[in-house]
Amino acid sequence: MKAVSRNWVASVHVALSLIGLPYAAGTSGVCRKNAISRSLFSSKSVYMSPAAHFTARCPVYPGSDTRRFPVPDDKVDWDTDWPQYSPVNYTAPTVLKKPVWADPEIGAFSPQFNSLDGSVDRISHEGSYRLQNGKPLNPHGRTGLEGRGLLGRWGPNHAADPIVTRWKRDSTGQRVHHTNSQLPVLQFVSIKRLDCGEWAIPGGMVDPGERISQTLQREFSEEALNSLQASPSEREKIQKRITELFNSAGLQVYKGYVDDPRNTDNAWMETVAVNFHDESGNSVSELPLQAGDDAGQVSWIDVDSSLALYANHLHFLETVAKERNAHW
Repeated sequence: MKAVSRNWVASVHVALSLIGLPYAAGTSGVCRKNAISRSLFSSKSVYMSPAAHFTARCPVYPGSDTRRFPVPDDKVDWDTDWPQYSPVNYTAPTVLKKPVWADPEIGAFSPQFNSLDGSVDRISHEGSYRLQNGKPLNPHGRTGLEGRGLLGRWGPNHAADPIVTRWKRDSTGQRVHHTNSQLPVLQFVSIKRLDCGEWAIPGGMVDPGERISQTLQREFSEEALNSLQASPSEREKIQKRITELFNSAGLQVYKGYVDDPRNTDNAWMETVAVNFHDESGNSVSELPLQAGDDAGQVSWIDVDSSLALYANHLHFLETVAKERNAHW
């Protein structure tokens, strides 16, 4: 992610033990009525149960000493009457300084929610969301904190997560099969985030007016290949390889709400996660990985259910592994 407009997460220091656990340890999936539709990225999309709403209720808001108003499971739903609900109001100082990637305060402008507001997409992947006192309400319910926290936009904050995979191969070029499952082992490109030190899928925020497909390619080249610091000739080589891969039929594995510790009652993260697979191993697999501006490290990592990854990224990988009949 580029500095300023996409580097806002770099100042967050998340000290939450929940996020360090595999996703399944802290959540439970519930089937949604509206399956994911086919998209421009893929000739095939995979239905996956949505993120739960646990991390978004973490006791202490990341990057601050602000404690959320405790919200029990049976009081999450907005339709549940709860007159005693008194959420804490918090918007991070970095957001209040009015950087280019952040909205003004409600009252200082009139955003067009549930629609394309100029170049800013305020349409949720979850469908139409409610408004209360001129502010959008988190479609997954109460979080114990109102305002925007660390998020720039009121309502949905759109991101994109490119999951780049290849088959693990031995010295002779043959696929490596796991000793227990006897299934071929997938590897994916993972970055170690600077903000919280956890391994994650490279990804970032969708810029105003930018297509999701552009975000996926840009974020991968910037975070995993450090294209911003490459020489013109190296950058041309990188762009040629990743353009070929990202123009191939990707597998959309998720589109919707993200159970993120930065979420609030009025601002929340949503993402589109798409798998791009280097089947032959002669595409991006041959490019040297180099950590970009938001990554401390970058590496090809074996896909396995025992991994501990940021937010719900492990859930994304589970879907990829099962769709590709790989070890999990």
